[in-house]
Amino acid sequence: MLTVRRVAYVALIIGFAQVVFGAIVRITGSGLGCGDHWPDCYGAYTPTSRATSHLVEISHRYCAAALSIAIIVLALIALRQRNAEGVAGRGGALRPALLAALLVIVAALFGAVTVKMDLNPIVVVTHLAIAMSLLAVLVVVVVRTGGLGAARVPARYERTLRSGRAAIGLTFLALVFGALTANTPGAPQACLGFPWCRVAAGGGTPFWIQVTHRIIALLLLGHLTGVFFASRKRGESPVIRRATATALALVVLQIVVAAAMVETNLPASFRSLHQAVGTLLWISVVALTALAAGSHGLTEIERIAYESPSRGEFATPEGVST
Repeated sequence: MLTVRRVAYVALIIGFAQVVFGAIVRITGSGLGCGDHWPDCYGAYTPTSRATSHLVEISHRYCAAALSIAIIVLALIALRQRNAEGVAGRGGALRPALLAALLVIVAALFGAVTVKMDLNPIVVVTHLAIAMSLLAVLVVVVVRTGGLGAARVPARYERTLRSGRAAIGLTFLALVFGALTANTPGAPQACLGFPWCRVAAGGGTPFWIQVTHRIIALLLLGHLTGVFFASRKRGESPVIRRATATALALVVLQIVVAAAMVETNLPASFRSLHQAVGTLLWISVVALTALAAGSHGLTEIERIAYESPSRGEFATPEGVST
């Protein structure tokens, strides 16, 4: 379990870097830095030009290769350790590890489609959606092997679990509409001003894509605020409370960065930061939901210890009461 967890952490970190680097590729206009060639760049796998777009794009591909290797290693180790407690079966780490291996292959192939179709906005957004799904699966592997504090969450928190699933849906929609806003011509400048549009610089589909993105983001803020206070009122595990606080802090930061980005006319630095914080928010919301499922990464002896009356704690469907 420890080995699987460590490799899953490495894959998750590389996956986060890959998504953020993908945003840098888009922001710097380097998506076709290798032309329509894939997986090589103009017939080579090493830089053949000093052009910024070429170097950025080929570096992005190197990062994708590193991620693919890490996830394949993760899947192989999980397969090898499948007889260990907590690896195979329902609630184990093996199934999401294998799913991650499948998703990284799909993401790579879709990267080729993105290049071949000259960065079609719908294809680019779909590519991002696949990448976010891959990150979510890696988070599940980490949690199911006891990472991110999961070994200190002995109970299942049904209400927070349901709220977390709703937060995942809202966050995913916010990310998709954010990607549509960034990749649809005219959408980034269609609504100038924050939080309302002081100047509607455009209309039609681009305008409504951006407005919908903002509405979903504000709904997510309200939802996570409710989850934050509810988890404290119910006296849930400190790990769960920290997870809700992290998710809430990140959605607030994301909105602040978005406001600064709009008010300062969309500078590249803020757009990159916006993508990075949004990706961290996605990871935190998925982690919160996975943690709320409870008792991942615990051996049977550890579960008994957590539930022992001598500790003054009893695992219940809603949490730990003393």
